[in-house]
Amino acid sequence: MKSIEVRLPQDFDKSFIVFKEKGQYFPCPWHYHPEYELVLVLKSQGRRMVGDHIGYFQEGDLVCMGPYLPHVWVNESSFVNGQAAYDAEAIVIHFQEDFLGEDFLKIPEMETLRNFLKLSKRGMALKGKTKEQINALMEGMIHMNGIQRLSSLLSIFDILSQTREYEFLASPGYLDQIDPQGSDRLDKIKAYIHNNFDKDISLPEVASMANMAVTTFCNFFKEQYRITFVEYLHTVRLGHACKMLSETDRNIVEVAFECGFNNLANFNRQFKKYKKMTPTHFRKMVNMQEVA
Repeated sequence: MKSIEVRLPQDFDKSFIVFKEKGQYFPCPWHYHPEYELVLVLKSQGRRMVGDHIGYFQEGDLVCMGPYLPHVWVNESSFVNGQAAYDAEAIVIHFQEDFLGEDFLKIPEMETLRNFLKLSKRGMALKGKTKEQINALMEGMIHMNGIQRLSSLLSIFDILSQTREYEFLASPGYLDQIDPQGSDRLDKIKAYIHNNFDKDISLPEVASMANMAVTTFCNFFKEQYRITFVEYLHTVRLGHACKMLSETDRNIVEVAFECGFNNLANFNRQFKKYKKMTPTHFRKMVNMQEVA
């Protein structure tokens, strides 16, 4: 299933978009755009797809996504068929990285926000107090104009820059692009994994690239990514597998071996562990969305 580019109209006198989506169901197809996006579901339930992640949304669900990450919110059938007791509603914020000028995110005060936005390339479901605070601000922004509206967005940025209350959605391997710039050890390792995920990659091999003992490297990697090296490698491989399953008609055996899994049983086991479904089920769900 190929994603398409979709853009929301922006008023000439506003630097970013705050939009209330309301209707029988959310009409947007599987799509992407160059803006960062925050999506708050006010009413409705259903299934959301963000990159290779398939999950479920309900009222109060809040997701932040970076540019060019394909996504779609699919309402339950009662909304699509017009049988729901109320309309689907959501608030959407779109902003580009330079919407306040090319140097805005480069100033020292924006360092923590820059780090958060970099992580948002995978999509993040926000949780806990963070979600409650941002939901309240977004609901208020619908009725604001000018400086009040901008002030609320800056308050959201402040909350995002400090939070750890989130869950990543798309796996690293799903992303079309990586950022191998920089000279630190993790950048080199990440680039190596993304360029060689379809081959055998051993832990001693990558530890030596970082000039570390294996145990030291394992602790270092988990501290940085909050998952083990092996778990990260699995998510990269599975992300590429999901792209192949959704965008090609290659059979599952071919997909497994081309994504670095040495046998089909291991591929199926890891896929079910991380995606909570089989590769066959994943492909069926993607195809159902394409038909819809």
